[in-house]
Amino acid sequence: MPSMPPGCGEASLPYISRPSLESISSYQSEQLQALTLAREVLCGAPSSAGQELKASLAAYLNFRRRVDAFLGRYFEKVCSESCYRSKRSACCSRDGIITYWADVVVNVLHATPAQLDLLEARLTTPHQGAKCVYLGDGGCLWRIRPIVCAMFLCGQAEAAVFGEHPRAKARWAELNTEKKLYTWPDRPVLFNDLESWFVERGYRSSLMYMHLSPGLVRLKQKFAV
Repeated sequence: MPSMPPGCGEASLPYISRPSLESISSYQSEQLQALTLAREVLCGAPSSAGQELKASLAAYLNFRRRVDAFLGRYFEKVCSESCYRSKRSACCSRDGIITYWADVVVNVLHATPAQLDLLEARLTTPHQGAKCVYLGDGGCLWRIRPIVCAMFLCGQAEAAVFGEHPRAKARWAELNTEKKLYTWPDRPVLFNDLESWFVERGYRSSLMYMHLSPGLVRLKQKFAV
C-alpha cells in the first residue's frame, strides 16, 4: 500500500504552537504560509497522489545529486570558509533566499516531520543576525535546498576554483543549462507542473512564480506551455 509523504506523521500535524506572528519578518511569514500549505495539502491528499508526485521528481533529483557531487568536489572547502564561517558571501549572509513553490513541494515530499517542524520553528522565531534564517549550526536546514541557493556561486569562489580547474567551468555551464530543463518554462518543465498540480485544485501561494510572475507567464504564453 502506498505510503504518505515523509513530511506527514505524528510529529507533523497538528502544527507546532506558534508565538505572536507579528514579531516575524514578512519573508518569514511568506515562507511559513507556503510551507504549512504544502504540508497540509500533501498530508491530506490520497497517498497515491503523493507517490505520483514523488515519481515525477526522479530526473530532477538525479540532477540535484550531480550538482551536489560537483560542488562537493570543487567548492565545498572554498564556500564553507567564505560563505558560512567568515560570512563574506551575499548568499548565506542574507536573511532569506528566493524559493519557488516547487522547492517547497520537493522538500516536503522528502523531509521528515521533525525536519519540517524545525523549519517551521525557525520561521516562527524572530530572526536576528546577519545570516539566512534557514542556516543552522550544521548548515542548511532544508532536506533538499532551494535550487537558487544550491546553484549560487559568488564571483570570488568561481575565480578561485575555475582558475585552478578550467574544465570545471565548462561542466558548471552544462549544469546551469540543464537546470533550465526543470525551471525555465519555454517548454513543459517540472517547476511549472508542480505549481499547476496545486493551482488546479484551488490552492494559491505567493511563491507560485510560474503562474504569478508576469515575465514567466509571458514566456509560457509565447511557447504555448
